[in-house]
Amino acid sequence: MSTKDFLEKDYYKVLGVPKDATEAEIKKAYRKLARENHPDANKNDAKAEERFKEISEANDVLADPKRRKEYDDARALFANGGFRPGPGGAGGGSFNFDLGDLFGGAQGGGGGTGGFGGGLGDVFGGLFNRGGTRTQPRRGQDIESEVSLNFTEAVDGATVPLRMSSSAACKACSGTGDKNGTPRVCPTCVGTGQVSHGSGGGFSMTDPCPDCKGRGLIPENPCDVCHGSGRAKSSRTMQVRIPAGVSDGQRIRLRGKGAPGERGGPNGDLYVVVHVGAHPVFGRKDDNLTVTVPVTFPEAVLGGEIKVPTLGGPPVTLKLPPGTPNGRTMRARGKGAVRKDGTRGDLLVTVEVTVPKDLGDKAREALQTYREATADQDPRAELFQAAKGA
Repeated sequence: MSTKDFLEKDYYKVLGVPKDATEAEIKKAYRKLARENHPDANKNDAKAEERFKEISEANDVLADPKRRKEYDDARALFANGGFRPGPGGAGGGSFNFDLGDLFGGAQGGGGGTGGFGGGLGDVFGGLFNRGGTRTQPRRGQDIESEVSLNFTEAVDGATVPLRMSSSAACKACSGTGDKNGTPRVCPTCVGTGQVSHGSGGGFSMTDPCPDCKGRGLIPENPCDVCHGSGRAKSSRTMQVRIPAGVSDGQRIRLRGKGAPGERGGPNGDLYVVVHVGAHPVFGRKDDNLTVTVPVTFPEAVLGGEIKVPTLGGPPVTLKLPPGTPNGRTMRARGKGAVRKDGTRGDLLVTVEVTVPKDLGDKAREALQTYREATADQDPRAELFQAAKGA
């Protein structure tokens, strides 16, 4: 706050009390206005939040007898034949001056001003060097949860109910931490929720205020439910949309779905860790699905068409070339998992030649005939030749 702003602000008018108001009248007026304009009771209302800051600022000065006297004396000095901020000066003069220069000089050499002894700096030091914005909004905490999906849900996406427990504004005290809903501004951090301390070398460190735990407010009559913290455990069930194509162990971030913020601050985020169950037929490789399809020996040798199942859709027909070896992989395009751009990966089909355990007499005779016809073909000849030449 600048010196000019301070001198022009009428804290009595802000609280709606006369200048000779008693401490009890000031306290009563502050409680009423603070309850009406508290950010937790006026979600997303910027005017109410600004009004609450003004009320807290006025109470911070007027509720303290010493600071109230300094405030009254300072305003009286500039109101009665003295200096005024901006153009003009004492006695209706027409000269200009800079308040920053005025107070800087007062804090410097030995010159005093009127009855203020150490200079104007002594009058305003406690009022202008407190810095910071009072009752700053606080972002809600992030929440992490887990969800289990079956294989098909992970590929196609799913909306699942998710029950979460988090910290939210206490309903009993409307998030103020005070039974009457009228906490006072923390005198340690002056409502900023933070304190600074030197760390050597001209640097300073900022930490959460130890007295108000970073809230900027201290309850005079702590709430029985939240014990003055202003926060209480809250459980809720949300319908969460898990996007198509998620993989096992993936961590999804949902912005603004975490714990509610304080004093108009934004909500935290929700992080969901996804666990995907196995499928009895299909597997997953990046954006592609995989499947192993058994074929007979004649199909592998002579070729032909085979039908292959797809996940959640009709089967596809693939052409098996003659002489297809065991373990060969073919591709059914567009039958895989959903990608981020909405397109689908492929279905990778691996051929597995099956060996029958039981043969009928006719099949055995035919196979014997085939063996005799191919007796001159040794599939292991090249293997032995390579081993010998190595």
